[in-house]
Amino acid sequence: MNDQQPLNNLLPDIRKKALKRVKKRPPHESAASWSGDDLLYSGPGRSIFIVLPTPGCAWALAGSGGCSMCSYIADSPLEEVSSEELVEIFKVEFQRQIQNQEITGPTAIKIFVSGSFLNEEEIPREARREIFQIINEYDDVEEVVVESRPEYVSEEVLRDCCQLIPDKIFEVAMGLESADDTIRLQRINKGFTLEDFQKSMDIINQLKSDFKVQGKVYLLVKPVLTSEREAIEDAVKSAQYAAEIGVGRVSFCPSTIHKGTLMEILWRRGSYQPPWIWSALEIIKRVRESVNIPVIMDTAGFGTRRGPYNCKKCNSKLKDLIIKTNINQTIPEEVECDCKNKWVADVEFSDVTRSTTNLMKNR
Repeated sequence: MNDQQPLNNLLPDIRKKALKRVKKRPPHESAASWSGDDLLYSGPGRSIFIVLPTPGCAWALAGSGGCSMCSYIADSPLEEVSSEELVEIFKVEFQRQIQNQEITGPTAIKIFVSGSFLNEEEIPREARREIFQIINEYDDVEEVVVESRPEYVSEEVLRDCCQLIPDKIFEVAMGLESADDTIRLQRINKGFTLEDFQKSMDIINQLKSDFKVQGKVYLLVKPVLTSEREAIEDAVKSAQYAAEIGVGRVSFCPSTIHKGTLMEILWRRGSYQPPWIWSALEIIKRVRESVNIPVIMDTAGFGTRRGPYNCKKCNSKLKDLIIKTNINQTIPEEVECDCKNKWVADVEFSDVTRSTTNLMKNR
């Protein structure tokens, strides 16, 4: 990317306009929960997902404008939420899922905050501790998973969390997105280097002798300004890097078009398309052949106008195939469809035909 088109000159303005369109809601209306089958470290099980309302991702609210593909900040109340209210909301959502289906057998609790759970400006320490104490009462809960940017990962915070759930796996999921600094910084605007990420993983790895603590990475499949071929190669290399430095699990997130983002602007101009579902299949085949840790391919948005897409004949079939292999961690079987030749051609020539859109024009 050249010096005339830096994302940090674009994203603050895009974010500011997007936030003006956000309709503020009371914190409890921003909360959500659901559950479903999932792959745990011990094998197939169930995960309970709980979204807690917080002031929002500190990086997205900073002068940087946040990441080029993310609009999760729009789901936040954009105001301080007290510890008492956060705990009460957690209790309500947690009990709702238990009433739908009792916790029996291997279960994971995954807590999302549209930001960083370990940032005490978003989740105060008092709320974090009380939430973990509630979870610790359930013996069948084997894992507690939270999300955080690497700058909030410290030995003090991790020890505090692990000591509250001593017999459970505590996993910190971080959006590395790519092991390539150029892609992560200049195309995604993630705001941290590979060295920053490695420091957080060093802390996690050092604590493994004392606690059941793990690191997990999210990898973005096809950031903006990235060709189909480059997206595949970067995803595979990034997963291999993650496995080498001790990450416990990898979760691929193929791009979907979120409102109020640079990715949406480029998509509307015809200068960006989410990855093919064929590319997602190619990535998990190659990665599962080369690493020995669980590898998940998120299928959110598959087959939709704003998500990964092949054709109407095979979208649903391939989505179901990927979901199945996420649970059993097998290498997907070969599938044929008329649209596959188009994907092959796109991969072969995408570096030649990639967009030269002027990002500064009419933004």
